[in-house]
Amino acid sequence: MRIGIDCRMYSSSFTGIGRYVFELVRHLGIIEKTLPKEEQNQYVLFFNDPEYDLFQAVPPYFTKIHVNAHHYSFSEQTKFLRLLHDAKLDLMHFTHFNAPIFYKKPCVVTIHDLILSFYPGKKMTKPWHRWGYNLTLSSIVKKARSIIAVSENTKLDLLKLFRLPESKIRIIYEGVGEEFRMLPEKDAQEARSKYDLNKPFLFYAGVWRNHKNLVNLIRAFHSLRTSYHHDILLVLTGREDSAYPEVKATVRELSLENFVRFPGLVNEKNLVQLYNAAAIYVQPSFYEGFGLNILEAFACGTPVASSNRSCLPEIAGDGNARFFNPDNYRDIANTIHYMLENEKLLSTLKERGKIRVKDFSWKIMAEEIRRLYTR
Repeated sequence: MRIGIDCRMYSSSFTGIGRYVFELVRHLGIIEKTLPKEEQNQYVLFFNDPEYDLFQAVPPYFTKIHVNAHHYSFSEQTKFLRLLHDAKLDLMHFTHFNAPIFYKKPCVVTIHDLILSFYPGKKMTKPWHRWGYNLTLSSIVKKARSIIAVSENTKLDLLKLFRLPESKIRIIYEGVGEEFRMLPEKDAQEARSKYDLNKPFLFYAGVWRNHKNLVNLIRAFHSLRTSYHHDILLVLTGREDSAYPEVKATVRELSLENFVRFPGLVNEKNLVQLYNAAAIYVQPSFYEGFGLNILEAFACGTPVASSNRSCLPEIAGDGNARFFNPDNYRDIANTIHYMLENEKLLSTLKERGKIRVKDFSWKIMAEEIRRLYTR
């Protein structure tokens, strides 16, 4: 078959959708090389800048097309649509719900989450923003031949919001990159020195949007220091977002400036080091589509304290993390306190996490998606 893949969010540098597309393309190429010529697919990859120039297409498996049509743009609905038709595809895979609404040929779509449906945040407040989002999402899920959901929770949310046959939705989990692994102590110490971490620390990695629940995490951290007397630090990575000033405002309000570190958006090497150096990784979110950070922490041998909402218990699995009510910062503090006071529990969670992460593989994901293409 001649299959198109939307690679406009392709990236090897960060987790999330960019990494999903990167690993899908990489492993599809590996799979095709193992097959007889008559069984091989051809993939047409649609890129924006700068990834179009950076990606080295490998014939005969890959052909790349320069799109430069950004999400929610007019060119997405016109230029991208024309290029899709010109490519004469047997099947198109939209790796995100942003697709031209007038594209009527066979396609599949991956839905990573429905965060904007439940937690629109502060950047999707205009009526036309909401209209554009709802129109684009409803259009693609209705016309797609099949929908790939990255978790059971995402599937249930789709069924809640849209009248879809359950058989149309296929759950295919994501994987974890091989770079997320346990490192020698010297690497962890390098992170401690770089970010001035002279005490045990709690770690969070991700954006600062409201569904991430960082204010309650900071309040729980304050309680751990004042009520439980833990001499610890908190590290919050991610680019500072001016739309969410309450994150740093809460730190100032609680006089925690000397105990909370903001490294910014760290590169992959430093991210893996921080996972390894952390006492506990905390995922306080109200909502996630998949929960990749939990698996990254597991792979690095880091105990996890997690919200009990959305897909997080599904991805973490039974007995592999400690869960809390994200609405209640005292429950977050109680859970982390119990973990910090229980070395045997921390050791058990480390071992169970390393076993759990083996259930998730980018290779298996690509194999299942290729079988879906064929079906």
